[in-house]
Amino acid sequence: MFRKDRSQLTQPKSFAPLFEAAEEAKATSLNSLFAENPDRFEDFCLELGQLKFDFSKTHITKPVLASFEKLAASAELVDKRNQLLMGGIVNPTEHRPALHTAVRATNPIAEDSEGNPIASEVLAQRDACYSFAESVRSGETKALTGNKYRHIIHLGIGGSALGPQLLLDALAFGMDTGFKTHCVANVDGHALKPAMDACNPAETLVIIASKTFTTTETLRNARTLIQWMSDSGVSNPLKQMAAVTAAPDHAQAFGISNTSILTFPEGLGGRYSIWSSVSLVAMIVLGKQAFESMRAGAESMDNHFATAPVQQNIPLIAAMLDVWYGNAWAAPTRALFAYDSRLSVLVQYLQQLEMENNGKNISTDGTEINWQSSPILWGGVGTDAQHAVFQLVHQGTHLIPVEFIAVLKAGHDLDDHHKCLLANCFAQSAALMKGRTTAEAASMLAGDSISGQGKDLLARAKTFSGNRPSTTIVLDQLNPESLGSLLAFYEHRSFVSGTLWQINVFDQMGVELGKELAKSYQEIIESGDFGSLDVDSSTQNLLGLVLD
Repeated sequence: MFRKDRSQLTQPKSFAPLFEAAEEAKATSLNSLFAENPDRFEDFCLELGQLKFDFSKTHITKPVLASFEKLAASAELVDKRNQLLMGGIVNPTEHRPALHTAVRATNPIAEDSEGNPIASEVLAQRDACYSFAESVRSGETKALTGNKYRHIIHLGIGGSALGPQLLLDALAFGMDTGFKTHCVANVDGHALKPAMDACNPAETLVIIASKTFTTTETLRNARTLIQWMSDSGVSNPLKQMAAVTAAPDHAQAFGISNTSILTFPEGLGGRYSIWSSVSLVAMIVLGKQAFESMRAGAESMDNHFATAPVQQNIPLIAAMLDVWYGNAWAAPTRALFAYDSRLSVLVQYLQQLEMENNGKNISTDGTEINWQSSPILWGGVGTDAQHAVFQLVHQGTHLIPVEFIAVLKAGHDLDDHHKCLLANCFAQSAALMKGRTTAEAASMLAGDSISGQGKDLLARAKTFSGNRPSTTIVLDQLNPESLGSLLAFYEHRSFVSGTLWQINVFDQMGVELGKELAKSYQEIIESGDFGSLDVDSSTQNLLGLVLD
């Protein structure tokens, strides 16, 4: 049920330590925490491989960390973490394990929902994908003309599109790969047509990524491309198509050759599919070694998550902060700003991951929860966002925990630009914390010609409360290994926070209802007949606009 105000919310008893810690923390400003502890950065900046996580500009303290440890114990987080990593049934509504860590592991130890080891299956799927990708890269697998493929159109939706697009944007910058790629998700023709216009059908490989191979938008786009190829003289368009799916029989029925069907386990959700054959287009463009490095980076975060104690466990601390600010500080959103244009898709990618994981009001035992679950995740790319939404972030009436991502070494040689970018990033987090008093603003205006009431008004307008929390994640450089670690961090963080909210992180029932109605409405649009379908007057009139 939608709740009109936060006064209607209750909280789990296990959250009591968080609320006690919050009451004390609210009485202390971030500025005073730094004044009291000159070593605060060293105390609360954790490092793993090429990544640094600076939590020092949040309200975290050692007593707060102790309260986090109490919550972890009461929620049995260690046991639930182990269950996830060992391939236990962590998706009770669908009676499935969550296999994303197994799919990227060097030596997978997980089992499927029937208790069968999946190591041989996972490794065979990985090898098959590498082999297919290399055959396209080398030109061994060719277009029907006998020429090497020059264009690749990847079709998918959700994680099946956002993951590959993120990899291409982040890791192929400046590379002359020999391939022009297009990732198309939306069924909107305005999304598909530019890809068609940019490609030569005779030299285009189409990759269809769909877990069930029944995804309406993806298959609609695929059929349009078949017609496009056929109209352009390609004798057998299906020969220039590859399928990535957990339902190979459906791909075969569609007409894809068995040698061009690459699979992944049923227990791998779409928002985690970046580690699987769904990233085939990125494997083709970037090569096996890049993907292996990304996998290694993710494994290092997996190992850290599996072994680090609570007070030094990076994903666990980040998740606890999410729960703490969301539930004990009443912050309904979290903002993320990546100060690197190569990560422009990251916010969308993480929106799907986190809000599809944790945007739920039903607990793992089927009862309705009465506390806030997933924050609304939003954000953008710096420095663009500074001129769009940062007015709200700095002076708005909402408490918004902010996350900054910065990359120390650029992927270009425009050094002055990169120094300016990083200066802006670090300045924003400092400004959110420091703020500015009215007296400080008035002192700045002392030499201005404005006087009296006008100067007082301007000083008040230039006043910033400060004490606004932020986390900064710094990558030494953006490469496959660091990106792999970063994405694994967000996955584990989301699992921990969802576990604390007592919800099933791995199902996605909220996605289904709209899909079901869309199919019936499409039939109405195509037939012009409402039949016996029970449709409200608004929807009936909207559909009527299409039928007229």
